[in-house]
Amino acid sequence: MPGPEGISDLDKNRTLEQWLVWQLRQVRNRVRELEIREQQELRARQRARAEQSWKIQPRRSGEMAVLHRGGCGLYKSELGYLTRDEAIIALAEPDIEPCQICTPQTGLVDG
Repeated sequence: MPGPEGISDLDKNRTLEQWLVWQLRQVRNRVRELEIREQQELRARQRARAEQSWKIQPRRSGEMAVLHRGGCGLYKSELGYLTRDEAIIALAEPDIEPCQICTPQTGLVDG
């Protein structure tokens, strides 16, 4: 039954329902955008951490262990990052050689 304004309660509630569905869709889209941004920021922080770290590729039969920059794509490992001091110590070890691609010794040793 129409109210004093000429619009029934049922029509008002249907309109409100449509608006709330639209609002919910907007909020869900925003949540998705924020989740994507959060994941991108997390990956960027992880990349930055990796670039400021080093890692050792374990020795394989007949080969030496290899020291890499944390972000080197030749040896992908998200675990076991070394600090600068640990990387300097690793370079001094006779059975660890620096990666020829990422040159992890750059900035670690003088000369």
